[in-house]
Amino acid sequence: MEMTMTMTKGEEQLRKAKSAKLILLFAMVSMTMMFAGLTSAFVVSKSRADWLKNFELPTAFYYSTAVIIGCSLTFYLAKKAIQKDNRSATTALLLGTLALGVLFVVLQFVGFGQIVKSGYYFTGEGSSITTTFLYVVTVTHLLHLAGGLISLLIIIYNHFKQKYNSTQTLGIELGAMYWHFLDLLWVYLFLFLYFFK
Repeated sequence: MEMTMTMTKGEEQLRKAKSAKLILLFAMVSMTMMFAGLTSAFVVSKSRADWLKNFELPTAFYYSTAVIIGCSLTFYLAKKAIQKDNRSATTALLLGTLALGVLFVVLQFVGFGQIVKSGYYFTGEGSSITTTFLYVVTVTHLLHLAGGLISLLIIIYNHFKQKYNSTQTLGIELGAMYWHFLDLLWVYLFLFLYFFK
């Protein structure tokens, strides 16, 4: 007698969640390796004669660091709110995360402006290897953050379509994981740039 194995809906959701989280973890490990390569090149380049010894990070980068930590906090609280089926709090926290994410991007560009105003450029005659490296590292992080903002917009859209509740939180969980990763990555880059300039 042939027996057919069927998965319950809960088991299928659990399997899907594990697969999605593994794929995201693999992507995050790949990104970490890329930034490890960039920061290694940064350390090696410090021995160059044209390296700027007295370069100071722009003040906007300090503010943006606080802002991205705020993004992680609001996303974490949004995940907790949906797990309690508190839709209004989830909405406010997701929109708050989006606003903070956009503010982070704005502050990064303000920081670029502060660097240029100080007389340092990223390309061309007035540029230095120090500022070019800073620009490459920061813009690469911003590109990954753009992916985070797009995923956050999709999560907000799905939330308004009522696709999330206390039993279905996968999208918000994945979004929170990625934003926590972006947060830790920026804090690492900021501390690295601060102490190894």
